[in-house]
Amino acid sequence: MTHSHLSRKLAAAAIAGAVIASAPSHAGEVTIGQTFLASGLDAAEGSNGWALVSHGIGEQLFRVSREGEVVPNLAASATPNDDGTWTVELAPARFFSDGTPVTAEAVAVALNRTGEANPSARATAGRLSFTAVDDDTLTVRTEHSTTILPSILAEWAFPVYRMEGDAPIYTGPFAVKSFQPGALIEMTPNAHYAGAEARPDITLRRIADGQSLALAFASGEVDMAFNLPVETLSMLETTDGRIVSFPVAYQYMMWMNTRTPALSDPRVRRAIDLAVSREDLVTAAQAGVPATGAFANSYPFAAEGSLLHDLDAAAALLDEAGWALGEDGVRTRNGEQLELVLYAYPQRPDLVTFQPVIRAALAGIGIAVTTQVTESPSDVATSGEFDLFLWAQHTAPAGDPGLFLSLFFETDAARNYSGWSNAAYDSLIAELRAEGDPQARIDLARRAQEMIAAEAPVSFLVTPEWHVGLSPALAGYEPWGSDYYVIRPDLVTAR
Repeated sequence: MTHSHLSRKLAAAAIAGAVIASAPSHAGEVTIGQTFLASGLDAAEGSNGWALVSHGIGEQLFRVSREGEVVPNLAASATPNDDGTWTVELAPARFFSDGTPVTAEAVAVALNRTGEANPSARATAGRLSFTAVDDDTLTVRTEHSTTILPSILAEWAFPVYRMEGDAPIYTGPFAVKSFQPGALIEMTPNAHYAGAEARPDITLRRIADGQSLALAFASGEVDMAFNLPVETLSMLETTDGRIVSFPVAYQYMMWMNTRTPALSDPRVRRAIDLAVSREDLVTAAQAGVPATGAFANSYPFAAEGSLLHDLDAAAALLDEAGWALGEDGVRTRNGEQLELVLYAYPQRPDLVTFQPVIRAALAGIGIAVTTQVTESPSDVATSGEFDLFLWAQHTAPAGDPGLFLSLFFETDAARNYSGWSNAAYDSLIAELRAEGDPQARIDLARRAQEMIAAEAPVSFLVTPEWHVGLSPALAGYEPWGSDYYVIRPDLVTAR
């Protein structure tokens, strides 16, 4: 397939925010099916940065390696200065997908724009200010002192881009050819990224639910089916290709909305946490391990020990909170029944699988639960219009605990979906921000998890395992890094 040469202005007008690489592809075509797709092409908006990196379109100054280490990417190094700033040197010979060199000025303009627009870019060390010193050198000043700037710059909020009018142009191994919001992205190899001739054209399709994704893989419609439901694996045994199962650093969890009257009482939240059996959830998913806290056990800052499952203790807490068990098996207080709505979303099939298990568990302690499934999880979570919400989150995408513990739990945090507020916790996170000693950061992260467990604004459930279907065309592909690095420079065809 040959793509015509387009001027940057024509490309921007033609594809509304995307750029066609100006060289032919010689490695065929593949179709990738996923249950999620970037909602837009502007990395400064929402979670787009995470999705664009996952899709192979965007890159940051630093990235996380397959081994889980923060390593240079568009940057060559980051060095702290005596005045609290950092000096970042750019890697040589890196280009945007229109052939424009990556310069310090371009990086500074983009990341300052992101910092102003996106609260997630301010979570770990406050606002970051970028200043170009020369073409290859940046000075970075952080609002809060930090010793982990490379890790922060590997967070999903910081892809590097340049704006051509309203069109963001990125540096990743693939460039956008066309974008249909909510449906698909057509991509072509970035001609200005080393090894472009070996990469295929890609159609990335959003397939709304896991069952439909499995059927698309079985029929040969997609070459990669990312995150298949476990119950579909047996029907795919005779499908041409292979299924790869791999552990991920995500955590499945359940937000508890502390603004809901019944859930404003930490005794009720702790009772719910005690009533849910992580082992039963693992059995339902047929994969994964019970969570111990906010982070997968592969991280040194993971919580130690096991989370308790104790129905008697759960019932005692509800009794103490004044919720009496009625003859119909549902608890009441002041004439009001203890009824809650539990949300999940189909983009993560395991969460829907968990709903009946959790409903049954809570019924066992006298809590009536109805279930809802939403196609728009971020909208529901942000609105606060829920009681309980099953959620999947990569809790350490840059290999450090600070982002998740601040972004989702500090009182005024942008993604404090549970509405929890704890002044002592906020103080501890301020201490974590300023701490540079690795062991001290581990200790603080574990203390933070203990504080969360004590008041249970969230219930950490399972560290999952995911399943990916691969056609013979992608025989050499190996998944890693959860879903943060799905489409990578090494994605080539076996044809």
